[in-house]
Amino acid sequence: MTTERREPATNADERTMLEGWLDYHRQTLAWKCEGLTDAQLRTASVEPSTLSLMGLVRHMAEVERSWFRRVFADEDAPPLYYAYEDDPDGEFRLTEADTWAQAYAAWQGEIEAARRHTAGHGLDELSKGRHRRTGEQFSLRWIYTHMIEEYARHNGHADLIRERIDGATGD
Repeated sequence: MTTERREPATNADERTMLEGWLDYHRQTLAWKCEGLTDAQLRTASVEPSTLSLMGLVRHMAEVERSWFRRVFADEDAPPLYYAYEDDPDGEFRLTEADTWAQAYAAWQGEIEAARRHTAGHGLDELSKGRHRRTGEQFSLRWIYTHMIEEYARHNGHADLIRERIDGATGD
């Protein structure tokens, strides 16, 4: 698999720009994982941390699921990898049974669900659901902006983890 990263348009309308940047960051995370074995993708960044590239992908699947399914669409979508209070970081606890194919498929499934749930909705439209802790509703614009921030932050982590694994660097 070769990940194609497309630079977001520089002169697009707001919706196209937000979706372009979100897709760019999704593609960046996939690119950071490209060409590694399952064992390498499970490699923790620095002990005692459990942060790994596969864990980041699983985390982003959870984040996509939470914001687009649970909050925006008010869909009953239980967590994939963790229990809220009992195991809040379960997506980062990996075993040899956890594979890239499984993590990638779950992540891509959540990205497709996000696209379905946002199609035809305006940026000012408020979420049907509410945040589970604060009870707030969020505009689609806020969710897109938050997701860009979330991916950008974790892509920084992915840069460092990838460099530790095989020395590969790049933006």
